[in-house]
Amino acid sequence: NCGTITTHFDYHSISSRLVKLDILGHDDPTVIKMLEDLTHRDPKTIPFDDAATMSIFNSTTALGVTPEELGATSGTFGIPEFRTPFTRQMIDDTQPDVFSDLVRISGFSHGTDVWLGNAQDLIRSGQCTIKNAISARDDIMMYLIHNGIDPLLSFKTMEKVRKGKGIADDVVEILRKGGIPEWFIESCQKIKYLFPRAHATAYVMMAYRIAYCKVHYPLAYYAAYFSIRAAEFDANVIARGKDYVGQQIKELEAMGKEKKLDAKQNATLIVLQLAWEMYLRGYSCERVDLYRSGADKFIIDGNALLPPIAALAGMGQKAAQGIVEARKEGAFTSIEDLRRRSGISKTNIEILRSHGCLDGMSESDQIALFS
Repeated sequence: NCGTITTHFDYHSISSRLVKLDILGHDDPTVIKMLEDLTHRDPKTIPFDDAATMSIFNSTTALGVTPEELGATSGTFGIPEFRTPFTRQMIDDTQPDVFSDLVRISGFSHGTDVWLGNAQDLIRSGQCTIKNAISARDDIMMYLIHNGIDPLLSFKTMEKVRKGKGIADDVVEILRKGGIPEWFIESCQKIKYLFPRAHATAYVMMAYRIAYCKVHYPLAYYAAYFSIRAAEFDANVIARGKDYVGQQIKELEAMGKEKKLDAKQNATLIVLQLAWEMYLRGYSCERVDLYRSGADKFIIDGNALLPPIAALAGMGQKAAQGIVEARKEGAFTSIEDLRRRSGISKTNIEILRSHGCLDGMSESDQIALFS
C-alpha cells in the first residue's frame, strides 16, 4: 500500500551477474607513476638489494647530509611506511639491514599489541632479534613448523593468535614440550591482531621503489612527493629559502613541546622537514611563476623545483587550472585581463600579488590620456 515495489531475488540466481569492488585509495602507486614519468625508469627494474637505498634506513650518508643537520638518524622522511616518528623509532630499535627486515617493520606497525609492550621489549632485552620476532601472521606458523610442531596445529595456532584469541593452555603445554621458548609463547598471548606478510611485502615494495628514487633521482622524488602527498606545501613559506624553512621547523617543534600539535600542524611539519632535507642536499625551491608554473604539479627546473600555482596557500586547484588554461591564449595584458580570462576571484588575485606573481603588471588595460 505504500507505493514502493521491492523485488526479492534468491542470491544464487544473481550471484554470477554481480561484481563487487573494494577500492582502497592509495597515494603511493600515483607517486610511483609520476616518478616513472619523470625519470623514464620502469619501476619494475628497480632492485630490492640496492646498498645505497638500504642504507637510508639506518643512516643519512647516502643523502649527503649528517644526522645533526637533518635532525634524524635515518633518511626515511617522506618514505611510505617509514616516515612517522613511530616507525622511525622502530628503525632505530631494530637497525634493519635487508629488505625482509623492512617487511617485518611494516608488520609490526600495522599489528595491534605486536610492537609496543611486546616485540620492542623482547628485542631491546636481547631475547630475540628483528629476524625472529613475531611481526606477521606467517611468522607464527612457519616458526612452529620449523621447530618441529605439527603443521596443522601450527596453522590453527596462527589463526587463533592473529585474531587476538591467544593460545589455549593445552596447546601451550604441547609447544613447551616441543621446545618453543617462553618469550615466543608470551608474545603470542599479548597479540590482538597480526598483519599478513604478503600485504606488508606489497607495501614495502612500493616504499622501497620510492626510496630508491629519493637516493638516485632526488629532484624527481621531491617533485612527486610534493605534487601528490603534500597538501600542506605552502610556496610562500618554502620558496623563501633554507633558513626560513629551518626557522619554521624550530617554531613548530617548540610548540609541540608545550602542547600536542594538531593534524594540520603535524602535516605542515612533515612537509617542512622534507623541504629542509631538500635544501640540505643542495636543491632549492623557486617562487611560483604565472607563466611557467603548472596548475598542480611541481616541475624540475635545473637544480630546483618550480612549484605549481595551486601550491600558494588559499589558491584552489580550480583557480590554478583556470590560469593555466587562460594563458594558452597569450600573455595577460593586465591584472584585469588575467581575472577576466581566468575567472579567478579577487582573493586569488591578492594571493598572486602577495607572492610577487603580478609584479610589473598594470591594473587594467585602460590608458590614461590626460594626467
